[in-house]
Amino acid sequence: MTLLDQVFCMLATSLCNHCLGRQFALLGYGLKNDARGEILRSLLALEAYDLLFSDPEKALSLLNRVVAEAHSCESLNDTSVDTQKVVELELTCYLCNGRFKAIPVLSSRVMEALKDYEFSTFLVGIELPFVVIEREDEFKGRCQVSHSESMKSHFSRVIGKQVAFATEKLVDHHTPDIVALVNPFVNSITLQVNSLYVAGRYRKLVRGIPQSRWLCSECHGAGCVKCDWVGKKYPESIEELIGIPVYRHANGREIAFHGAGREDIDTLMLGSGRPFVVEIKEPKKRFINLATIRNEINAFAEGKIEVGVLVFADKDVVRRIKKAEASKKIYNAIVEFARDVTAEELRRIEDVLCGSVIHQQTPLRVLQRRADLIREKHIYAAKLRRLSKRRAELKLHCQGGLYVKELISGDEGRTKPSLASIIDTEAKSIQLDVLGVID
Repeated sequence: MTLLDQVFCMLATSLCNHCLGRQFALLGYGLKNDARGEILRSLLALEAYDLLFSDPEKALSLLNRVVAEAHSCESLNDTSVDTQKVVELELTCYLCNGRFKAIPVLSSRVMEALKDYEFSTFLVGIELPFVVIEREDEFKGRCQVSHSESMKSHFSRVIGKQVAFATEKLVDHHTPDIVALVNPFVNSITLQVNSLYVAGRYRKLVRGIPQSRWLCSECHGAGCVKCDWVGKKYPESIEELIGIPVYRHANGREIAFHGAGREDIDTLMLGSGRPFVVEIKEPKKRFINLATIRNEINAFAEGKIEVGVLVFADKDVVRRIKKAEASKKIYNAIVEFARDVTAEELRRIEDVLCGSVIHQQTPLRVLQRRADLIREKHIYAAKLRRLSKRRAELKLHCQGGLYVKELISGDEGRTKPSLASIIDTEAKSIQLDVLGVID
């Protein structure tokens, strides 16, 4: 089948120049699809003129198909053809139903929807009714189409160009700040605003503050007598102390806090701090001053937490933060034993723990919210310093995810070995601090 045979086949149904040109979009560059369609229609018209004298009926058939959308037969002056028989009505396009003519209006509506948002990159996505997609697939198979551009691609590309020109923003097909989802057949515009990510490290300087916001177990955030009508178990959290100032500047819908692991509510986070990412969902503002926000956080939470330098991040950083939960950690614990312990017993604990693999079943205190599994965790170094007959300071360098309190107590035999089992006496942590998270 030659190219003109394909065009003749396609024009058996009414096509606009956009949809005709799209079927040959990969043949040649520098042309718009509607211009390509007009050229193809003109080529078929030339062939019809060539047949006027030798085969008038075939010429008339060709001309009927050529002029169905955009052309008229006003230029046909030859008296051997009854030009009144040539179809001159502008018919609705079989494939797009004339919706390509609405592109300027759709582009304007996209820009109107975007006006309340700050963004550097965007993407125009297209939703099409299933019947439209199915109809075009059938059409391509019938006419042996192999060099086409899809309807989705055409709408997305052309609207994207018009929006990019008007807003001076960049199209990004991989990680755009915002996606405008357009359905040209129902004239709908839906925005998908991608999250804003801000990363840093925090130090927790006081005990009694959880990392995440804890809703009241009775009212689940609604407010009740038990929680004094605040809806929370604890009045503040690291998530709120850091996240709310970022949220306020970004004017988003909600926040999500991602940390490289978490410390217990009664544990300090010292050293260089714990890596975190604050995710602001559906932000209207992206061009925010992180130095100002950092100062606000540290001023508001003075004496409780402090954050270091804040930087913009992305979803990949969140994934790395989650993996960093298993990174190396350095702990300092004050251990209290049920009886007097000797220096020799403390050395025995060091010898057993250094370079060991701990088999730790999910602790009883978190069993209601964690799967009951046995995990293997490595201890790289352990050092004990005697403080009194029944107390010692433990400095531990270990794999992240190790429950240190249970390493000390044994947790009714669920952690093996433990300090308690090594010297056969009860032991407990009375103070625990994180000195470093090594990512």
